[in-house]
Amino acid sequence: MSSNTYDAIVIGSGISGGWAAKELAEKGLKTLMLERGRNIEHIKDYVNATKDPWQFEHRGGRTQKMIDDYPVLKRDYPLNETNLDYWASDKESPYVEVKRFDWFRGYHVGGRSLMWGRQSYRWADFNFEENAKDGIGVDWPIRYKDLESWYGYVEKFAGISGNKDGLSVLPDGDFMPPMEMNVVEKDVAKRFKDFYKETRAFVIGRTANITVPHNNRTNCQYRNKCWLGCPFGAYFSTQSATLPAAMATGNLKVRPWSIVTKILYDKDTKKAKGVEVLDAETNQTYEFFAKIVFVNASTFNSTWVLMNSATDIWPDGLGSSSGELGHNVMDHHLGVGASGTVEGYEDKYYFGRRANGIYIPRYRNMGGDKRDYLRGFGYQGSGSREGWSRDIAELGVGGAFKDSITEPGKWTMGIGGFGETLPYHENKITLDKTVKDKWGLPVLAFDAEIKDNEKKMRLDMENDAKEMLEAAGVKNVKTHSANPFLGRGIHEMGTARMGRDPKTSVLNEWNQVWDAKNVFVTDGACMTSAACQNPSLTYMALTARAADHAVSELKKGNI
Repeated sequence: MSSNTYDAIVIGSGISGGWAAKELAEKGLKTLMLERGRNIEHIKDYVNATKDPWQFEHRGGRTQKMIDDYPVLKRDYPLNETNLDYWASDKESPYVEVKRFDWFRGYHVGGRSLMWGRQSYRWADFNFEENAKDGIGVDWPIRYKDLESWYGYVEKFAGISGNKDGLSVLPDGDFMPPMEMNVVEKDVAKRFKDFYKETRAFVIGRTANITVPHNNRTNCQYRNKCWLGCPFGAYFSTQSATLPAAMATGNLKVRPWSIVTKILYDKDTKKAKGVEVLDAETNQTYEFFAKIVFVNASTFNSTWVLMNSATDIWPDGLGSSSGELGHNVMDHHLGVGASGTVEGYEDKYYFGRRANGIYIPRYRNMGGDKRDYLRGFGYQGSGSREGWSRDIAELGVGGAFKDSITEPGKWTMGIGGFGETLPYHENKITLDKTVKDKWGLPVLAFDAEIKDNEKKMRLDMENDAKEMLEAAGVKNVKTHSANPFLGRGIHEMGTARMGRDPKTSVLNEWNQVWDAKNVFVTDGACMTSAACQNPSLTYMALTARAADHAVSELKKGNI
């Protein structure tokens, strides 16, 4: 085998790319994983992971220079000095906003597996059925039963902590022991259950933070510094979990600084034969060849690769024959919820800094409930005590002020909604060849927004949040609703959807590109609908399932 020829190529090294590399390498395939950004080595390169707040020059905040240099990142929490180098440069990698879209990216080995929120939920069977039932988009080509065993497979390896709650809306998984609710959350949960009985649930979050030692990883230390890289390997990331397993096989090579510019298509075999790579450091171009290509560059970059792989057969890109490539952009819409104070626990505090919260699964448009919109939403939140940085304007300055901030403040309870966005064909990304990035490559243009369905849903998301907190005994409840822009959820989905018909979808039920059966897309680009649960666990399961199928088909000589 020559130095540029492999059995399999994986484009991208984030959550799904790491899984693809692990599965293919463990099944004996010589695999090349290409990452467009720099390498980040587990533990050694987590340079801020053990710093105390006062060791950061700006106490973890943002400077005016950072605001100027990151015009998109500044729109939300990612812009801060603690892990700024984990986020892609807005100036080096720009994009065009026909409509505002907040695109927060991580271009390095591990991708956003180092910065993700780690909430890990299975989809229920009805989540795969709703498109067909509602006549929206296209039907998923799979159902829960097709993924059930794969959910268990990835949960056991990744390490998902959670409680078996017995909820049909949120299937139980193969969990590690759950994290514990704090005293106020337990109180709110009891009042919640007493009021809503079995119609709504209030549970501890299911998170990819291990609670017992697992695969040479140390259990969560309750530091809540996950976004800095975890030197204990306590949360699932490419670096802590899938990459070590893949490297242990001796079958994986990782090549950072490798921007895949196109998939090379062979007209005679009607398959991909490899990829073209632009070295991000030297600007030299290389070609690598393989029997299988997994596209896991993250939702929109995966679609960018397909689009930029245009040929005279498909001028709009590989996988564009259906006319759906680039369409059906989805994300979860958020920025709406409520919070208030909880009385009676002033003598109580909590242990450590739990890297998790509570979850209220979807309950709208289920059972006998029928709203004036389709689908629904869930909430994430937590109970906590205000810290020294709270605003105590009435105390002014002096001794009384100093004394007051040495004690924790009021207990508060807050929840924020995550709403499902429907797969609208007109919500799309396209290649804009008039704007180029640092490497002279065309960029993506975003034309996507929430519509009336989501706007109606947001009214319930706000009003229900207030109602539920008040029903659970929370006082002084105030709601918030702002910035309904897509992208903020960092749950990008769609643009290369799965389906049953090559005329209306980009991928088949095994995540294969209809137009090139040895090309697989298993990250968020493949999603046919969005549900309201965090999607990463589903990407993992889909990737493991597709890799198993790919190797089986390869051995049979079918691809």
